[in-house]
Amino acid sequence: MMPPDPATQEAVAQTVHAALRAWSRAHGQTDLPPWSRAPKWMRESTRESVAYVLANPGAGPGGQHAQWMDQKVRDGWRRGPVKDAERKTHPMLVPFAELPAFERAKDRLLIAIVTSLTA
Repeated sequence: MMPPDPATQEAVAQTVHAALRAWSRAHGQTDLPPWSRAPKWMRESTRESVAYVLANPGAGPGGQHAQWMDQKVRDGWRRGPVKDAERKTHPMLVPFAELPAFERAKDRLLIAIVTSLTA
């Protein structure tokens, strides 16, 4: 299968962001702004996650999470008790198996959306 054109890939990233924002809000997290107000690093992170799913269709949610962790570490983030973009700390910088169930589901949701919109 050919990867989607850049405009389609961007639309998929925006859709993923909106869905993950809604999922997060449903679980008490309110730190994801709408795409139009999301900081550049956050939009880039979503784009990279979409590109990873497209390039690695069999990686699964654990692979998706590992990619996200690699991305965060590369960008100077480390594990911390709270998500803090200024200090670059995030409590979810742990192996996939150690994530809360709703966070593991979020990785599955991301994959499902990318796969559904690009099939």
